[in-house]
Amino acid sequence: MSRQRQAKKEMFDQEKKNGFGGIIAAVLVVAVLAIGGGCFFLFQGASDGHVMVNSNNGEVRLDINEISDGNAHYFKYASDTGDISFFVIKSVDGVMRAAFDACDVCYREKKGYRQEATSMVCNNCGMQFRSDLINVVKGGCNPAPLNRRIEGKQLVINDSDILQGAKYFGG
Repeated sequence: MSRQRQAKKEMFDQEKKNGFGGIIAAVLVVAVLAIGGGCFFLFQGASDGHVMVNSNNGEVRLDINEISDGNAHYFKYASDTGDISFFVIKSVDGVMRAAFDACDVCYREKKGYRQEATSMVCNNCGMQFRSDLINVVKGGCNPAPLNRRIEGKQLVINDSDILQGAKYFGG
């Protein structure tokens, strides 16, 4: 085989390899994007961190062992007028507390609260509220209180009390 012909063959083989590698890379990129996009849409409904709760005989029951770690736990309750969001937290004084994930002032923004150390912080205005004052101090930008009670190892919230929060969530 002539030297020129050998060089052309090597060039053709190299282009073939590079083209095939490029095709593999493109297929991998498309696959990763498709999987990532699918996961985004699959988990989009849960992206706000709220867990849907179910009612049984007119009340929601939460296992205290699962929510008494000092962290805010966020829930959604499905009503006829839309979802109602709330959180529960075992405050620094050891009391189980519950509040709507909204307040009288900023609820229209639908941003709720986040926890920072032992305080809840309004995601709209940045005001901080000590966890041991939830359900005690009411009005303004304080988390809107939600009635609750303890029965054995469960935190119990009546449906009727949760439904009172519909006004904060468009209902």
